[in-house]
Amino acid sequence: MIVYDAKDQILGRLSSVISKDLLNGEKVFVVNCEKAVVVGRPKYTQEKYLRKIQRGDVKHGPFFPKTPDGIFRRTVRGMLPWHKTRGRNAYRNLRVFIGMPEELKNKELKKIERADATKLKTKYLSLAEISLSIGGKKKW
Repeated sequence: MIVYDAKDQILGRLSSVISKDLLNGEKVFVVNCEKAVVVGRPKYTQEKYLRKIQRGDVKHGPFFPKTPDGIFRRTVRGMLPWHKTRGRNAYRNLRVFIGMPEELKNKELKKIERADATKLKTKYLSLAEISLSIGGKKKW
């Protein structure tokens, strides 16, 4: 069991490491997912995620999540071989939490050095800000 702290971590880089762990058979827990960041111009990033929400039909999809934990799970899912049994079974071992749950407070949290966003000189948005801009309701 591996517990990752997503605070100030770049979403794509963290997701790629998590997907590799899942394919190796590990159970992965991610805490503070609303504090993960997406690098890029904020206005463009918000428009990109809003287009994903508005694409398709209300009844027939494709459906895209609006909550930070849903967006995080969907990003990891995109890096797994979803159309194969191996990818779907790996995806079942992923748990994503907004904030820090009580049962994981005493566990050792792991961070990825190359996914650290505190050293960036570019602009970025957190998943919480993206979620609110595309119509998600604040639950955290």
